[in-house]
Amino acid sequence: MADLPKVQSLDASLRWLDRIERAAGVKAIGAWPLGAVLEHLAQSIEMSMDGYPQPRSPLFQGTAGSAAFAWFKWRGRMSHGLDEPIPGAPALAAGADWRSAAIRLRGAITRFNGYNGPLSPHFAYGALAKPDFALAHNLHITNHQDEIVIA
Repeated sequence: MADLPKVQSLDASLRWLDRIERAAGVKAIGAWPLGAVLEHLAQSIEMSMDGYPQPRSPLFQGTAGSAAFAWFKWRGRMSHGLDEPIPGAPALAAGADWRSAAIRLRGAITRFNGYNGPLSPHFAYGALAKPDFALAHNLHITNHQDEIVIA
């Protein structure tokens, strides 16, 4: 099995989706099936525009949450529990149809890239400017790439 190259931007994430959609065999090796991973990534991006259902307290966001994002930004990579859903998010689909989740993720990225409205505070990091939110989404996708392989 081969690892997919790590994405460096949301535009690169779209090209990454092209690659996995063309792959003869792609799977997630973590706790979630590939469709659930891609759906989780889409949820995160969508919620940055539409709101997170269960944000952490403003105190958490202003201390531990913002410190975590600053650390991830400084390191250039995120590490988090890859089987942890977004608090309050709808349950992830457990089905084998990952292609519809890939379409949803592509749509979420495209929508975010063209979005000029106010962004919702991240459930853990708090308020982020659009470039920082784009970085957070990219780092999130990159972290989940650790569990996606092609045959």
